[in-house]
Parts: sequence; structure tokens; C-alpha cells
Amino acid sequence: MKAGIVGLPNVGKSTLFNCLSNAKAQSANFPFCTIEPNIGVVNVPDPRLATLENLVSPERVIPATVEIVDIAGLVKGASKGEGLGNQFLGNIRETDAILHVLRCFDNDNIVHVDGSVDPIRDKDTIDMELQLKDLETVEKKLEKVKRTAKTGHKEAQKEAEVLEQIKTHLESGQSVRSLDCSEDDFTTYIKPLQFITAKPVLYVCNVDEASAVSGNAYVEQVQAAVASEKAEVLVLAVGTEADINELDDFEERQLFLEDIGLDEPGSAKLIRAAYQLLNLQTYFTAGPKEVRAWTIKIGSVAPQAAGVIHTDFEKGFIRAEVISFDDYKSHGSETKVKEAGKMRVEGKNYTVQDGDVMHFLFNV
Repeated sequence: MKAGIVGLPNVGKSTLFNCLSNAKAQSANFPFCTIEPNIGVVNVPDPRLATLENLVSPERVIPATVEIVDIAGLVKGASKGEGLGNQFLGNIRETDAILHVLRCFDNDNIVHVDGSVDPIRDKDTIDMELQLKDLETVEKKLEKVKRTAKTGHKEAQKEAEVLEQIKTHLESGQSVRSLDCSEDDFTTYIKPLQFITAKPVLYVCNVDEASAVSGNAYVEQVQAAVASEKAEVLVLAVGTEADINELDDFEERQLFLEDIGLDEPGSAKLIRAAYQLLNLQTYFTAGPKEVRAWTIKIGSVAPQAAGVIHTDFEKGFIRAEVISFDDYKSHGSETKVKEAGKMRVEGKNYTVQDGDVMHFLFNV
């Protein structure tokens, strides 16, 4: 599962990527610094892992991860190929969610591609290019479907009706994700076309250090502008986060954070937000060899969760032994949980909950 970082050139995308992944993508004060997308596999911060490590004392601990992709800056005309636009839009299409970085700080020393700071204008520029690309997609599909619909094909007629709705929605300057439609229509007609603007989005307001805690007027503008969208807004002082990352000493980092009023790096909040944006959750396995966080889609049933470990676990699934994280923490060990009667045995239809500690029984 990938989350792609997008935005205009020079708004802090690559600096943010470096903060998240420590991969040191090239970052400089000129447009189109990034051309090929950088990809980083990022650990998902989860304090529950440290708790389980203290209780179990395993040989190793393995966190959940999420892939972050740093995509080059888009410009006006990208949907028509401007600024290597087709390549960049193709990179976005391959991701599962979008982290849209907006510049929300003033600094005369950092060039803005449009000459002034205006996050709403920047957002509209990116949105329009993504919407134009989706409009191109829906028009091509609609042309084919209409030909079939003319023959009296009922399914094609229904599909044409939904596609016309999407076309009208995009032409009015709105993204597919904000279209009011049934889940069945979305799954049947919208999802297969991989519309870029149907992807879930998190707006990352890149602010100065003084605005890291409470935001600023630019952030308020963004929050008002996206109120009607199915989207989240996160405030992050990307430059400050980069400075903190340069410190080797953990205590120095914590002091720096406290000085600006933060209890943890904003990058940690962003990684967790990206994880949630991708509709993911975590369950754990815990034993003397390892404590490990496993990533599954929200709503997964027990055999699907087992299949993340190995396909044989899913094929031969018999049952799962389940302990809630809170019970594990309060009782202190698996043995004590069992003694308290808090370990549950669940079957194939059990929907796994975030934080479950699980053992699987299977037979192949």
C-alpha cells in the first residue's frame, strides 16, 4: 500500500519525504528537483509495540510499515503533458492515497513557482490538473459504454448513467471522492477506472516553526476550503522537522520538540494518519522469538489476517486465539490472560480488531 506525496514544485515535498523515511531524497531550492519518484518504506510509530516488548522480552521487534512515494511537482498544464505531467500523473495513479503538501509559510528566500504564497490557489491548481486527467479517463470510457447502451444493454445503460454523473461532477470542479453515490456504484463502476481524484487525500499544511502547534491564517483558509471534502488536514513544520532529524541524540530531539510545544514529531502523526488514510489497521503476534505488528485492511476477517503471515495459514485456517491489547497490558502476560479467562477462541467469521494479539491454528 502506497501513499504518494504531491504538490506544486518547491513546497517541501522532498524535505517531508526525507523526514518520514530518512532516505535523503534530493531537496533543493528550485522547481523540478525531483523527477523520478523516490520510494521509502516507513515504520508506523506504535507505542503498543514497546509495551508488548517489555512484557514479552522477545529476540526482535518488527513494526508495521507503509510505503511513501515522493512524486515530482505538478504544474499548470500537467494533464496536457506540461512539466513532464503525464509521467507524474501516472506515478500518482499507482498510489493508493494522496498526501497533498501545501505551502503555508512566508519566506522570501524560498522561491514559489507562482511568485507568491497562496495555498488555496496552489490546491486549486493541483486539483484542476488531477480532475482534467480524470475527465479524460471518464470521457474515453463513456464513449465506449454509450455505444453498447444504444443496443439496449441494461448494464451498459446503468454504467453510462453513473459515468455521466462523474463527468458532470468533474466539469463543475469537484473531485470524484466527493461524489454522492452508493457503495455498489462506487465498487462496480468507479473503482475499476482508478480515478486519481477518487483516492483518499490528506492535506499537509507546511508551516513555519512558530505555527507548528496551532497553525496560522493560511491553515485556516485550507481548513475552510476542504470542509466539504472527505479529507483530513494536518499541520506540520517540515523545515523544523528536518532540523530535528539532524540531531543524533534522542534527548536533544525531545528537548527541541518540547521547546516548540510538541509532544512527538509531527512526522509520526503524519505516518499514522497516512496508515489510517489507506484504511489499514494493526494486529500483533507476540512470543519469545519476536513481537510483530502485522498490517491488514480494516474489516478483515481472521483467515485474511492469517494469510498476511503465510497463504497456508489462510488456506488451512481452523481458529484464532485472540487477546485484546488492553487485556494483555493489564494482566501482563499470556498465561495470566488465560487464567483470567480473557483469551477468546474465534472462527472464520471473526472481524479482527485493531490491536488484537493473535495466534492462529491451521492445518494444510
